[in-house]
Amino acid sequence: MKKYQSGFTLVEIAIVLVIIGLLLGGVLKGQEMIENAKIKNGINDMNGVTAAYNSYIDRFRRLPGDDGPVATLRARGGAWSNITVGGNNNGVIAITQANTFTAGGEAVAFWQALKAAGFISGNPAEAGVTSLPRNAFNGLTGVGTGVTPTTGVAVLSVCLSQVPGKAARAIDTQFDDGIPDRGNVLATLGAAGANTAPGAAATPAYSDDNLYTICKAM
Repeated sequence: MKKYQSGFTLVEIAIVLVIIGLLLGGVLKGQEMIENAKIKNGINDMNGVTAAYNSYIDRFRRLPGDDGPVATLRARGGAWSNITVGGNNNGVIAITQANTFTAGGEAVAFWQALKAAGFISGNPAEAGVTSLPRNAFNGLTGVGTGVTPTTGVAVLSVCLSQVPGKAARAIDTQFDDGIPDRGNVLATLGAAGANTAPGAAATPAYSDDNLYTICKAM
């Protein structure tokens, strides 16, 4: 008796190719959904910090971070008793561009005040860089003055570090004009693993191959 080895039929091969195509399509679609979710979270983070900042002013008639001294803040009780620093009440939030992600100046007081007031989540006792919230891109969320806009007005801005080019472009387009070196949203070229402080604006076009620190005027 002779044995004959049969191969796959054209129908079977077609079915396998269809299944592989569906699997690849599902993977790519899943990656796109994850990217879109991170972009949406980045936008929500910026809007959330801006809303918390304005809500704090509305409730306390003081600037978060500049409000103080610390003994006065702790006297409010509750979560306020856990804060470690306060501001000097001079009407200015002293956080420079260089201090955006270093927690220098009144940055720690800023984040502790918003947390203690319940406007953002987190432990009010956290100090140093730990007090800065993490963003959806595994970078930091910070604030600084003199960052945006390009008119020279030293307004307070909220910034995200470690933002991929594709996401940075989408966030800029959502809030402004999609151009990194002009408007109320500015971007600074970053580097992998670094929370680059906002400074000189990036080139006139975003690149998907780069990382950015992106800032929006509050």
